[in-house]
Amino acid sequence: MKFAIPALAALAAGLSFGAAVPSFAAEASTDYPLTAEGAARFVASAEKDLGDASIPYNQINWINYTYITEDTDGLAAKINADFTEKQVAYAVKAAKFVKLPGLDPDVARKLGILRQGIVLPAPTAAGAATELSEISTRLASQYGKGKGTLDGKPVNGSDIEAEMGKPGHTPAEYAEMWSSWHDNVGKPMKADYSRLVDIANEGARELGYADVGAMWRSGYDMPPDQFAAETERLWQEMKPLYLALHTYVRHKLNQKYGDGVQPDSGPIRADLLGNMWAQEWGNIYPLAAPPGAGDLGYDVGDLLKAKGETPLDMVKTGEGFYSSLGFAPLPQTFWQRSMLTKPADREVICHASAWDIDNKDDIRIKMCTKVNADDFVTIHHELGHNYYQRAYKDQTWLYLNGANDGFHEAIGDFIALSITPQYLVQIGLLAKDKVPGADKDIGLLLRQAMDKVAFLPFGLLIDRWRWGVFDGSIKPADYNTAWTRMRLDYQGVKPPVDRPADAFDPGAKFHIPGNTPYMRYFLARILQFQFFEAACKQAGWKGPLHRCSFYGNKKVGESLNKMLAMGQSKPWPEALKVFTGSDRISAKPMLAYFAPLKAWLDEQNKGLKVGW
Repeated sequence: MKFAIPALAALAAGLSFGAAVPSFAAEASTDYPLTAEGAARFVASAEKDLGDASIPYNQINWINYTYITEDTDGLAAKINADFTEKQVAYAVKAAKFVKLPGLDPDVARKLGILRQGIVLPAPTAAGAATELSEISTRLASQYGKGKGTLDGKPVNGSDIEAEMGKPGHTPAEYAEMWSSWHDNVGKPMKADYSRLVDIANEGARELGYADVGAMWRSGYDMPPDQFAAETERLWQEMKPLYLALHTYVRHKLNQKYGDGVQPDSGPIRADLLGNMWAQEWGNIYPLAAPPGAGDLGYDVGDLLKAKGETPLDMVKTGEGFYSSLGFAPLPQTFWQRSMLTKPADREVICHASAWDIDNKDDIRIKMCTKVNADDFVTIHHELGHNYYQRAYKDQTWLYLNGANDGFHEAIGDFIALSITPQYLVQIGLLAKDKVPGADKDIGLLLRQAMDKVAFLPFGLLIDRWRWGVFDGSIKPADYNTAWTRMRLDYQGVKPPVDRPADAFDPGAKFHIPGNTPYMRYFLARILQFQFFEAACKQAGWKGPLHRCSFYGNKKVGESLNKMLAMGQSKPWPEALKVFTGSDRISAKPMLAYFAPLKAWLDEQNKGLKVGW
């Protein structure tokens, strides 16, 4: 990919692109006059320079993420600082061309991408890019090395995430893991993060934006205020379903733990939901499963283990889904260069991400894969990034990206929606006589909703919190108080212990220290159902939407590839229309998918207090 995350497929660090261009400013006025022709020459030169510079940038960051040492931190900090300086130089110049009359539409679009595609813009002041890069590298490294505790013993990030999802721990143990992770990982980052905000805001103002948040909202082919309104519209459409799910799950937690741990009204204790951030609740599905319909008859993780599947086998299976749609196999270099499991001899950043190193064929994933259902889904998701990257590889460099960042996340997600019982039968993982009948549909839908629907408010609040931080309405002294309040307002969750005002709980979520804009994940949760519905219609599926599998359908693959191959060359509504027939994001397919569940939840929740 390009810009802030050229290799990371919108999943890893919020870094910048390019290498330092000491001669750029001096040459700009003569080589690139402020004319339509000068703008075209400027864009062509910038695109060539950035494409060339992105490859060593990607290579060094890959090494740093998969081999964290002081030396690799230093190398990453240096090249990221160079990237930031180049990014700012090109963005500042692009801003001078954007209002010129007579611009070629393609040039105008690329100027907008140059100006708006920055995640953390450094100001042009001497040393600013270096300081910003050092801080962002330090924050990402701190996260990668972070540890919580269980029974007083240190536990690394990927392992403590797994423990939070396991049933059987006591409420006190969940609280210990939650608190220790947030205290040990988040709190030490606060001063650095506050300084990072100040520097990046200075850079954004030089580019003509009020702040970094305003700049982020400008990258969606519509005015920033309209984009904010669109996300709010989508959330309001989905909120009744979330409230019904929240009420039901809270009641089940009350039944298990009692009023002293989890009351039957008010917010839910965040550490009891099977996830460090309470962003997805599927790990506690057995606790919430409806009587009779709740036992699906299988667990994907158990099926994988029973078959003796390894992490490599799981990735091969994921590749097989895309191959069944007609996509070419992954290149040999993928298998040689990806990191599929956590190395035993060094520190790495385990957070799953997909990389495109050379903007052509050197695609990889980085995962600390475990043989379980979550990672089986994650593999399908990450490969979606890689197949998207390869589909648009023939676009010019500035278009090597998804139609918008939500698209990149949604591709793998909608493929993963097709991990239905029928698909598991087709790949030989589930016996045909073990496929759950229609009487299990509510259980299937509830299990999906506890991840897909539960995520929505979290997906929204991450950036809404950052928008407030960047525009100054949330001051450093109030970082944690505002975070806790927003989690209550949006998610209806609260910490298991009182949080001090000087804590920095946001830092305990990778995407905050990693500086990765998060709205893409919210959009992806909606878009994936829109894509899924379109694929099922193209495949001629006639049954309930939630049981659809288009595995093996070459027609769907051909149609999908047409959208993917566009990259960012056209406004995202045009790309959306190519595959779905509509140019507007809609929550209706998601609501249709979960409609039987919503009716069932409303019935179960009679007499219970909805909301908090």
